[in-house]
Amino acid sequence: MQANLFTNVILPIALAIIMLGMGLSLQPEDFKRVTKYPKAVSVGLISQVILLPIIGFLIAKIVPMQPAIAVGLIIIALCPGGVSSNMITYLAKGDVALSVTLTVFSSIITILTIPILANLALGHFLGQSAAIALPIGSTMGQIFLITIVPIAIGMYVRYRFPEIAQRLEKVTNRLAIAFLALIILILIIREWQRLPGFIVQAGVGVVLLNILSMLAGFYICKLLSLNIPQQICVAIEVGIQNGTLAIAITAGLLNNQDMAIPAAIYSLFMYVTGFAAIRYGRKLSVSNSANQDLVAKV
Repeated sequence: MQANLFTNVILPIALAIIMLGMGLSLQPEDFKRVTKYPKAVSVGLISQVILLPIIGFLIAKIVPMQPAIAVGLIIIALCPGGVSSNMITYLAKGDVALSVTLTVFSSIITILTIPILANLALGHFLGQSAAIALPIGSTMGQIFLITIVPIAIGMYVRYRFPEIAQRLEKVTNRLAIAFLALIILILIIREWQRLPGFIVQAGVGVVLLNILSMLAGFYICKLLSLNIPQQICVAIEVGIQNGTLAIAITAGLLNNQDMAIPAAIYSLFMYVTGFAAIRYGRKLSVSNSANQDLVAKV
């Protein structure tokens, strides 16, 4: 399989299908939730758009890794949440409405933040030796075309043809999983000889990014007295990023396979912490329901 086919066709199609599936699950009312949950939305977006990149940068500076790996790690931290975060939030008994709202708004905001902050990361870690650049204008346009446009199409289809949208949503979800598995498989095959070294370099950083960001999101919400479903939701939204978008940016827009390695490892590991979040969220939800019943009886 040629690199051009992988980076120019498979990656954009995979991401567009995932975003189309998200759009098929959305309604205009989803955007009105900002006025219903202003505190929770603000905390979630600030944690994801500001706190998460800071955590990523600190890990990249502290943990020894190659400059390209460090940039790849930060690009993961710059990405919004994806469909997986919505699914995991649902299974973990979190606030699904808030999850969808955060995913949509962070996807819109990161159209602006990814090109700017990724360029800063490239300059900081690769310096004068950087042979690549991320054109801000064209990158914003490409991210818009492969994320926001499919979401808008999906929403329109749901609005006009709700029954068709419901059937298509199941198909796009299966295709999204298949494409993500294919992308990771291609990266593993390509980098098989160097993969053990990359896991040693990127593995620690990826694990720290995933776990620390999830814990930070959870305890910030706890500190600010958000309810338990909102705590679960924000923890997952901050801790589970759109790995496919990170791969599309690093392997596609930047055409650097080394930078894509952290995203590939992250896309696998996030389901481990996602499963842990589901178990903990369900346990927390049951405990919270029991406490509320006890209070009601008193």
